[in-house]
Amino acid sequence: MTPKDNQQVYSPGLTELPPLPLDVPSLSEDFRHYYTHNLGRDKYCRSIHYHYAALALTVRDRLMERWKNTRYAYIDSDCRHGYYLSLEFLMGRALGNAMLNLGITDETSQALFDLGIKMEDLVSAEIDAGLGNGGLGRLAACFLDSCATLQLPVMGYGIRYEYGMFRQRIVNGQQVEEPDRWLRDGNPWEVARPEYTQRVSYGGRTEFYRTNDGNFASRWVEANNVLAVPYDIPIPGYRNGTVNTLRLWKAAATDEFDLGEFNAGSYAESVAAKNAAENITMVLYPNDASENGKELRLRQQYFLASASLQDIIARWNVLHKGDFSTFAEKNCFQLNDTHPSCAVPELMRLLMDEQGMGWDQAWDITSRTMAYTNHTLLPEALEKWPMQLFRQLLPRILDIILEINARFLAVVSNRWPDDGNRLARMSLIEEGPNPQVRMAYLAIVGSFSVNGVAELHSQLLVQGLFKDFYELWPHKFNNKTNGVTPRRWIAWCNEPMSALISDTIGDGWVADLQQIRRIAPHADDAGFRERWHAVKQANKQRLADMVSQECGITFNPESIFDVQVKRIHEYKRQLLNILHVIHLYSRIKRGETTGWTNRCVLIGGKAAPGYYMAKLIIKLINNVGQVINSDPQVGDMLKVAFLPNYRVTAMEIICPGTDLSEQISTAGKEASGTGNMKFMMNGALTIGTLDGANIEILEEVGDDNFFMFGLTADEVEAMRPIYDPAAIIDADADLKRVMQLLRGHFSMFEPGLFDPIINAITSPHDPWMVAADFRSFIDAQQRVADTYRDRERWTRMSIINTAHSGKFSTDRTIEDYNNDIWRLEQIPVAR
Repeated sequence: MTPKDNQQVYSPGLTELPPLPLDVPSLSEDFRHYYTHNLGRDKYCRSIHYHYAALALTVRDRLMERWKNTRYAYIDSDCRHGYYLSLEFLMGRALGNAMLNLGITDETSQALFDLGIKMEDLVSAEIDAGLGNGGLGRLAACFLDSCATLQLPVMGYGIRYEYGMFRQRIVNGQQVEEPDRWLRDGNPWEVARPEYTQRVSYGGRTEFYRTNDGNFASRWVEANNVLAVPYDIPIPGYRNGTVNTLRLWKAAATDEFDLGEFNAGSYAESVAAKNAAENITMVLYPNDASENGKELRLRQQYFLASASLQDIIARWNVLHKGDFSTFAEKNCFQLNDTHPSCAVPELMRLLMDEQGMGWDQAWDITSRTMAYTNHTLLPEALEKWPMQLFRQLLPRILDIILEINARFLAVVSNRWPDDGNRLARMSLIEEGPNPQVRMAYLAIVGSFSVNGVAELHSQLLVQGLFKDFYELWPHKFNNKTNGVTPRRWIAWCNEPMSALISDTIGDGWVADLQQIRRIAPHADDAGFRERWHAVKQANKQRLADMVSQECGITFNPESIFDVQVKRIHEYKRQLLNILHVIHLYSRIKRGETTGWTNRCVLIGGKAAPGYYMAKLIIKLINNVGQVINSDPQVGDMLKVAFLPNYRVTAMEIICPGTDLSEQISTAGKEASGTGNMKFMMNGALTIGTLDGANIEILEEVGDDNFFMFGLTADEVEAMRPIYDPAAIIDADADLKRVMQLLRGHFSMFEPGLFDPIINAITSPHDPWMVAADFRSFIDAQQRVADTYRDRERWTRMSIINTAHSGKFSTDRTIEDYNNDIWRLEQIPVAR
């Protein structure tokens, strides 16, 4: 990029245009224009993709002017800004959400209908954006929606992955990973912003020198530079004129190729630098089991932090002429888990090395602008990176980390003199043969706020993982219970239920979910319950159609739809779920079916490519399903399906059609969960442990509307020293039968296949305590079955769950973040 390319020209006459109309004729005309003149298609084109692209561009035009007005409003107000740094943003499809938030869904549908096109077909043609893996990334997407709806000046920063995590196929019951080429047809929602390209450095060394005024300073020299090219995605608020920005970075080489190498005939070497640079943003979350995987993941994390902070500082310098005296008052950076923790030393580097500040001034700004959200209670999930890798890849950043640590340990030592164990526990460097940098500790030390994501999670953090830091800085720690956006997770994905609610209490609940509580009294109205039940049955039929199409298994909508969809992990205990399924199968085979409730069990989720046990659990689920679904004696009494390639779009069909939401993690292991909230909002009842946000869901709906089971977090810890699963199995005839079936019945042609699972369940060191909770789970599931047979009671409980879901809107979550951490001003935008 040449300086001429990056010149900023102020030309108001080129940007001011009248707003585009939102009526049917205008939408129809613009759609035809894009389809014919921009995309070059005609009436003989048979690809639905071009219909979708034309509609996306038509809708995006309506966002553009609101996007511009939002930017103007923020600049004119000189307001404080929030920046949400996340390595994942699981956005899902954008078209439906954009139409809903603009308020043009009906008009667009009519315009297309007049052209002989079904809007549903165009919506389904959009590919899910491959920018996230699971709950953390989906939470980030919901947060951006709520920030725009609340008109808060918050900008998201992430990475524009060329390939998503992976597409999951099931072959012979096993997970097979395929590349997720989500960008193969382009992305009409993004706008390239090459004029804001940044340079990110790797390698090289730190050089110390004396400045003209005689002071010592540092600089990063002999580094390899990579370009970070931004692509912006509009994030519309709900019918309020605000459109915020998600900026995603793509890696590119500084030079396309080495012409000298090319001319010498070394063609591969000539483009090696280009390929190495682009690899940084090629794939979401590389497997970090290998050294190469660790290096690539650290490269990604620093790439995000450095490009984003450089971008923010460049924008600050343009608007404030290099005056940083109010920078801390005007900016706040929210670190979404440990992944962006490099932002702490990187901001120090930029302020000292690039802006000429001393350590104390730079640290004052950094420690007053950084805020850290923790998303895990699993110690192994707290990222640590080898110091050797840091020194090789990010030498200047490691120097700063070591200085931060030295100064921090001095503070600890002053507070607790002669406590060497505490110093070792709290150090940012974990000593040993291969010293490691503790990224969570770095985030805590550099931040003014540290929050968990559910009340129990936040309590356990300060009592366990971060106890030492809490004793030092109790004022830093707080809780912000997660939520989900009601726009996507009710209004868009469950239109029949949304219409029923709006007909009953008005549509104000879409922007203020607390209002949904007003449907609670209607749970006692038989006519309303009948309409609610009819909506649920229609949603179940839609889900059954998807299961039939993707799994080849027939679900009867009169059965209870029992669903567990989430990342496959031992602590989430899909294994406990399938043990219950085996128990039901055993009952059927033994003829114990008096008062039976037919059940359809749906499980979905991806296992990390290197996670052997999670993949084996997927295989077990599929093997069990194959046996059960093909047994004529079982018939419609029990069906089991594993949904491949679980994704946001699938969840938009799953959660409205679910009767029973499985939230069955080992107590004390799930930070929060957000799937539990989506199911609750859509009228599903929860069976769950007292873990994560389940506790708060139970508080909202009451014991009579929640199926609780299992040990509490305290009971789990108390049982660990005396845990004896063999004795539990011997004392429980049902569990003994299940274990016997597990030993061979579902792997007749693969002997010993599930021995690792059997060994895990029977081990006294099983951290997930599957056997310990089995009996309680089976009993709770029997209560579920008995309750479901009472249709009026179940429907009433379903209504009560939806009516009490207001707390779990991300609008409430973001208001809590803003009131306690960000302190941003709401900025109205000209409409």
